[in-house]
This record gives sequence, C-alpha cells and structure tokens, in this order.
Amino acid sequence: MTSTSSQTDAVGPGHEGKSPPLPASLPRPRKRLGQHFLTDRNILRRIVDATGIGADSTVLEVGAGRGDLTAELARRAGIVVAVELDDALVELLRRRFEGSNVRVVHADVLARSPAELLSAGGAAPPYVVVGNLPFNIASAVIRHFLEGDVRPERLVVTVQREVAENMTAGPGAMTLLSVAVQAYGRPRRLFTIPPGAFHPRPKVYSTVVRIDVDPEPRVGLPRDYMTEFFHVARAGFAAPRKRVRNSLALGLGVSPAEAEALLRTAGVDPSRRPGDLALEEWAALTRAWLERQP
Repeated sequence: MTSTSSQTDAVGPGHEGKSPPLPASLPRPRKRLGQHFLTDRNILRRIVDATGIGADSTVLEVGAGRGDLTAELARRAGIVVAVELDDALVELLRRRFEGSNVRVVHADVLARSPAELLSAGGAAPPYVVVGNLPFNIASAVIRHFLEGDVRPERLVVTVQREVAENMTAGPGAMTLLSVAVQAYGRPRRLFTIPPGAFHPRPKVYSTVVRIDVDPEPRVGLPRDYMTEFFHVARAGFAAPRKRVRNSLALGLGVSPAEAEALLRTAGVDPSRRPGDLALEEWAALTRAWLERQP
C-alpha cells in the first residue's frame, strides 16, 4: 500500500469512494493491549449495517486501532469520535483521517466518562457506541457505557463468543454480566466472526452483539436505585454455583438465616441458584433489601 495521509476528503456521510489508505509501515499489534485488528471488509460493512446510523448520527468508536472500521463508519455517520489508547495508533489515525469527519481522542476509555469522551471529540448525545472490544476489558467497557452519565442509544460491539452468550442468556443460565446488560438494554447476537478475519489471529471466535438501550432501566426501579440494585446482584453472584441463599449471605455479609428471610420477603425460593433468577426477581430482592435498611 502507498502512504498518503492527506486523502481524507473521500470519507464522509454517504460517500461511496475509497477509504483513506493505510501507510506502508504500520505499528505492530500490542499483545498487552489485546489488539486483534478486524481486517475483513465484508464483515466491517456488516457491522456498520447493523448500527443503523445515518448522516445525522454521532458514533463513539471504542479502540479505533488502524482505522479500518473507522473509515466504514465515517462513510455514513455525521461525526465519528474515534477513541484509541495506543500512542502510535493515535498518530496513525490522525494522519489518516486529517480533515475528515473523524475526531481522534487519545484516551483510556475506562478512565473517562462517556460525556467526557464525547466532549473531547467535539460531540454530544445522542450517540451510538461501536467497537471491536479487547477480550480482557469487553465486559467492563459495556458496563461503563450502560451505567455511565450519558448512555448511548445502542451499542454494536464485537466480543468473544462466550461473552456474547453470557450477555444474552436468560434465567437458568444468567450471570452478573447478563443482569448488568439486560437491566439497561435488549441484547441480541447478530453473527459470529471466525479467527481468520483478524490480525493477528486470536484463539477464539468472536460475535457481534447489538444492545438497544431503553430510556429507563428495565427492572422497574428508579434510576437512583440502580446502585443498590447492582450491590444486591453482585452479592447474589458472590458464589454463583451455590444456592442463592448461601451466595447472598456471603456477598452481603449476613447470616444464611437473614439471607433466607430476605429472599422469602422478595418471593424468591432460597434453594434456587443465582443464575435462575430473572431481572424482576433481582428488583424485588433489591426492594426487600432497601426496606431492611435503617
């Protein structure tokens, strides 16, 4: 490939021309940052199709990498705020997208609030989150936006296949991640990506997930009570293989008898396991817990 950092006028809403080319010399992927760059153009386009964005959309891309997905997003969106931590990749992105509708933000996505990230890119809500998430921080990034100060309209993210299965699991197989995601939005798995679509090739399959975020929490509790909701849910999953009575006692630091009384007040069978409980039952358990507080 030839190096040309000035050909960025080809990127913008509705433009069907070529993407800005990559320079001949590229930074090497950094294992410490979990970098696996998605290179398959057909898959990149399918991801952008799934976002439902248009010329008036603002996109916040997590981990823009070398900018391949960024370029596809920039063709359709009004503004793309491309967040990247790697110093060398930030420089590459700024050269590649100079003068375009892409705003490159050099930041650790987990160290700054969603509102701060948008502001750093000269953007504001409403917005959509898109990204090929590093496996080691995928769950944390998703929760960062769902529980953040300014929540997105939706997220379209590529995650490890097992993480996608956890996010979309129903009662009987739920995890703390299932509860955390489904408390705020409606996740669905779209399609699976084989390892060969990435460079370097990971050892696992990935799945693209779309999460449509509801205006208010889906658990029937006021937003101000969500801190307590997650306190109770985290406590309930303290020992997920145990019965919820024992797991909750461990997580809340109370006796098994006290935990059982709490569960019965909420109408939950103490002999069930944490993964069996539905969102509504975690909400009922939160109400019971709040009623017991002085």
